[in-house]
Amino acid sequence: MLIYDAHSPAPRCLRMFLLEKRLEIPAVRVDVMTGENREPGYLAVNPTGQTPTLRLDDGSTLSEAVAIAEYLEELHPTPALVGHTAEERAQTRQWWRRVELNVTEFIHNAYHYAEGLPRFESRIPVVPEAAAGLKRVAQDRLRWLDGMFGDGPYLCGDRFTAADIWLYVWLDFGNGVGQAFDRGLPRIGPWFNRMESRPSAEGSRALLA
Repeated sequence: MLIYDAHSPAPRCLRMFLLEKRLEIPAVRVDVMTGENREPGYLAVNPTGQTPTLRLDDGSTLSEAVAIAEYLEELHPTPALVGHTAEERAQTRQWWRRVELNVTEFIHNAYHYAEGLPRFESRIPVVPEAAAGLKRVAQDRLRWLDGMFGDGPYLCGDRFTAADIWLYVWLDFGNGVGQAFDRGLPRIGPWFNRMESRPSAEGSRALLA
């Protein structure tokens, strides 16, 4: 297998997942800053132009960090970052979807339309006038998520999961691109500090390649 890695939040989510799984997979770097992911060579690997991509041993590929993580979890179920049982897996996916649909997708698009505009305006449709509103929605939904957070140290109670990885990486990204969140949120604030102290949090900053 081979991972096409990049300096971007979704690939970092996968890197943190791999570190927590203690898995080592060879990787190559795709320079998304210069648009290498939009060039014919990479589009032949992944026609969406997105990263990360996982090339399997038979030459076929998987894209979307969530799908890749789920695939690797099935191959290497321990330690379980999605879940050991059907109920655990469903609970993880429930929180993963809440995080992605309510928070991180708004952070993502707001960045495209604001701080990332010079990089993306020639590559994808952009709506600069929507950026401020998207940022407000992300912060509102994060407060909503804080209210949904239970008593456990993680989103799934006592279980550290891929849903925690996804939220942490995107909030950390937001902190660096003009979308810092309220560290005073009673549950997510302390949760973020716990996440930040995990060795995989720092280790995932570096590319695999």
